Amino acid sequence: MDLTGTKILCLVIGYCFGMFQTAYIYGRIKGIDIRQKGSGNAGTTNALRVLGKKAGLYVMLADLGKIIIAVTLVYFLFRNTYPEEIYLLKLYTGLGGILGHNFPFYLGFKGGKGIAAMGGMILAFHWSYIPQNLLLFFGMVALTHYVSLSSMLLTVSFFVQTLLMCIFGGFKAYGGGEIPREILTEMIIVAFIISAMAFIRHHENIKKLLNGTERKTYVFKKNKPEADSGKSPEGQEETK
Repeated sequence: MDLTGTKILCLVIGYCFGMFQTAYIYGRIKGIDIRQKGSGNAGTTNALRVLGKKAGLYVMLADLGKIIIAVTLVYFLFRNTYPEEIYLLKLYTGLGGILGHNFPFYLGFKGGKGIAAMGGMILAFHWSYIPQNLLLFFGMVALTHYVSLSSMLLTVSFFVQTLLMCIFGGFKAYGGGEIPREILTEMIIVAFIISAMAFIRHHENIKKLLNGTERKTYVFKKNKPEADSGKSPEGQEETK
């Protein structure tokens, strides 16, 4: 298989893993359609608000894990065949995973917003991404309680770090050696697409942040799950 075919395969692998809709499946187990509750988003934050902290934790871990597995699988499948392109193939897999999470065909292309999926890609992409992005995301959530703002800052951090790593030689081919400039350029383009897609999916959240109506999320605050309380608040902030 040539490189173009391998990129497509990586997108497909990512999509297949990404469309495992944890929030939807967990909600069905509990007897509800998560897409009909809260914000209507099949993601971590809506699961947290509608079903409670335990559900939010399970959904987050599963959504992280499904992309970690996909990216790691591609790494072991193609690291020897495409040693110089392996990071690019990881990015294509992550992009596919986010598309699968956001637009699962069997749910009418109505899924989440891809932040947990992006988090899984970051964790499996390069070790140097992990400390700063974990600190940035959870630190901003703790400081501002805006998950959407923290999510968008995470996407910016991911793109900027990828850009700097490509410019200053932070990536090396599997087994050592330099990565060709054209591969690095394509990595920057794919990373930009991933980051831009996150901003597009959060366009409503951006409006609410600007006009001061975005809903805050207090992870450690004791709130009764909305599915139990019968609440379905409007105008709430949702991200994952």
